[in-house]
Amino acid sequence: MFRQRFLSVSIFVLISASLAAARDIALVSNKSNAIGALTVPELVKVCKAQTDRWPDGKPITFVMRAPSVPEMKMVLEKVYGMSQSEVSSLIVTSNHGRPTHPAILIATSDEELVNRVASTPGAVGVVDVYSINSSVAVVKIAGKLPLEPGYLLHGN
Repeated sequence: MFRQRFLSVSIFVLISASLAAARDIALVSNKSNAIGALTVPELVKVCKAQTDRWPDGKPITFVMRAPSVPEMKMVLEKVYGMSQSEVSSLIVTSNHGRPTHPAILIATSDEELVNRVASTPGAVGVVDVYSINSSVAVVKIAGKLPLEPGYLLHGN
């Protein structure tokens, strides 16, 4: 009886942990940005700070959670194609010489991330879909919105 209960609880915990790690992530933008969609190659260039200005001339700031947080694992794999330490080095390198307008900002929470994107002209960021509010705009990736089949940053 005890073993069966322990086994049931263990399975529930493992399933819950895997579902919690598989979150849906969305690309959000400052509302003043004139972008509604990005291709996957464009997104990669923005995330890696290889593109520093939007077509209208605004400097780009990419806002993300720390590469070490579990929520970012999918972004590291699907967008960066790099390890956590490689992305951390990229952030340092990309921000070198840009003290007043960093290329990549790290937010400590999804709420902070949304607030930074909303308050920084030219900013975009990746955030859990359930943290989005009306202060930011959702950006399509490869013609898809979050939660649509085939969306790049879908958790499962």
